[in-house]
Amino acid sequence: MPFLRLTLSFALLFTLSFGCLAQQPQKPTSGNPVFPGWYADPEGTIFGKTYWIYPTYSAPYNQQVFFDAFSSPDLVNWTKHSRILDSTAVKWAKRAMWAPAIVEKGGKYFLFFGANDVHEGEIGGIGVAVANNPAGPFRDYLGKPLVGQIHNGAQPIDQFVFKDKDNQYYLIYGGWSHCNIARLKDDFTGFLPFPDGTTFREITPKNYVEGPIMFVRKGVYYFMWSEGGWTGPDYSVAYATSSSPFGPFERVGKILQQDPKVARGAGHHSVIQVPGTDEWYIIYHRRPLTETDGNHRETCIDRMYFDEKGGIMPVKITVEGVKARKL
Repeated sequence: MPFLRLTLSFALLFTLSFGCLAQQPQKPTSGNPVFPGWYADPEGTIFGKTYWIYPTYSAPYNQQVFFDAFSSPDLVNWTKHSRILDSTAVKWAKRAMWAPAIVEKGGKYFLFFGANDVHEGEIGGIGVAVANNPAGPFRDYLGKPLVGQIHNGAQPIDQFVFKDKDNQYYLIYGGWSHCNIARLKDDFTGFLPFPDGTTFREITPKNYVEGPIMFVRKGVYYFMWSEGGWTGPDYSVAYATSSSPFGPFERVGKILQQDPKVARGAGHHSVIQVPGTDEWYIIYHRRPLTETDGNHRETCIDRMYFDEKGGIMPVKITVEGVKARKL
């Protein structure tokens, strides 16, 4: 009988424990940050029915030599994919790999990244890695930088790959307050000159610092970038619009900045549009109010809305994040 009582007690305990677990409410929102750890410069995208975020591992330059990625079916529950690329696979990258951008083309995934914090005469710049899976592992595609020199005063960092309505891919990039656009070859091994013979065309708007992205909505080209200093409270996001990816881009104003009640230095972002809808999300990094280390940045997500005239409305940064949204 003692054995029977013990067995029944165990069964009752298991049933109660399982019932408690089953009754636990699902996570109502993503929360901000959306995943733990110090991560910055997030590139958000969609592959199939899955959301992906490719951020910078935010650490001192000599430690910032690999990338993790995160995937989610609903923007709320995220899975970490560790070290999808690191400097051991990119022989010319010695330090400071950051700000990845990714596109899928022909069944392959191309990850563009900056490396080495390059200056004039140094080896480094924007590279490309390739994989058969969005979770990697990625390998160096070219064996050298795609952009390894300074053009129009733009440091070759913070690259974004933009696919235009005619399926032409462009590389948009630049630090040091200059931004360039260049036409990518079909296989991403180099560039196609513009009709005037130039390869790198400057499209820098007023107050531009770094972190460019571009998208098209209702026939309008939206160009967005980060302003201020990346370690400071003035780090923020502004935008401009045009009828062409080449501008001219007249600055409209800021749409993302810190909230002294929530976090500091909100910037370096990307956006996701739910396919077939006018539903938009902004993925960005910010610094917790409790942190003073410049590298202590976390990745967050909030909704982004447009007004009736197509203007981007100021984003309210939140602690709650966003509700679940399956594709």
